Amino acid sequence: MQFDVAVIGLGAMGSAALFQLARRGLKVIGLERFQPGHDKGSSHGESRAIRLGYFEHPSYVPLARRAYENWAELERLTGETVLTKTGVLEIGKPGSVIFNGSLEASRLHGLEHEVLVAAEMRQRYPQFTLPDDYMTVWQPDGGFVRPELANRLHLELAQEQGAEMRFGTQVLGLEPSGGGVRVRTDEGEIVAGRVVVSAGGWIGDLVPELKPHLSLARQVLCWFEPREREAVKPDKLPVFIIDGEDDIAYGFPDIGSGFKCASHLASGALSHADDARQDAGPADEARMRDFLDAYLPVAAGPLRAMNTCFYTKTRDEDFVIDLHPGDNRIVVASPCSGHGYKFASVIGEVLADLAMEGGTKQDISRFALARLGGFNQSSPRQA
Repeated sequence: MQFDVAVIGLGAMGSAALFQLARRGLKVIGLERFQPGHDKGSSHGESRAIRLGYFEHPSYVPLARRAYENWAELERLTGETVLTKTGVLEIGKPGSVIFNGSLEASRLHGLEHEVLVAAEMRQRYPQFTLPDDYMTVWQPDGGFVRPELANRLHLELAQEQGAEMRFGTQVLGLEPSGGGVRVRTDEGEIVAGRVVVSAGGWIGDLVPELKPHLSLARQVLCWFEPREREAVKPDKLPVFIIDGEDDIAYGFPDIGSGFKCASHLASGALSHADDARQDAGPADEARMRDFLDAYLPVAAGPLRAMNTCFYTKTRDEDFVIDLHPGDNRIVVASPCSGHGYKFASVIGEVLADLAMEGGTKQDISRFALARLGGFNQSSPRQA
């Protein structure tokens, strides 16, 4: 057997999984079709939000708690600051998904939080111009993770533990056999006892049964020079998400590149991950500028930069983390439907558990492949 485990895709989840596997003493290899720190997928953009009160569903909260612990461990191991707590504001009308979902999760799990009406928001955060009927859930433990830094640190630690990595290597298909799983690449073949497929938007090429259940949503990140610089510094502006009249958008304080914001809703669809381009333009800027003019005008100064990424989404917008039903030597990981990066540190641990033991103590029942339909006991096909 050439390797104990091969990890395909070294973005958020793959880099964390490679580290977790290597630290357990396994002979592991990571395969990535692009170069480290690339901007062609979903693991770039300077900052990613993290929060405990989870409006998507309360069942994510225990996983988020473990993610915080693992991010803290990564900081202890490296001496780097990966996670910054600014607090998080989740804003919308009563009855909105953002406000009600966050409040439900906070109450159910006993999370520290406050509910603020619009008048209280105006007093505490005068940067915002919210309608009188909007309400906010404030959570002090929210903040952001630095994705490029975290990915790099996971890979460096994995390498220190003996992991091999090959960048610029495209995986073409998987061929399970009695002697292991043969991984065909554009540079030859390797054999591994187990394989973790964490290929993001390309996962449907390697797990074809999954492809009909996925969609790729184009997303645009914008950075603005703020009109009032002091108002968007990390000690003045928490991370926030607003369920607005015409859009759902989120933003971050200025941590060096300007005030960052983006819509959580798609700005186009991709037929394949290879079609992703850095093609943000005037219409993307105008969309975000209109939103900021309505809710946070102090941030909407001159445009500094734009960057595209994409969400790989399931119809129910939950994750996919499971053993392949046709061959339990293959771990299928992602898509994370646009809200997964914050969990990378714990998902890496979960993927290592699944690869080594076939199970994990973390509750991932919500992410089972069976819920999607179309998965049977046949072995994975070649891409």
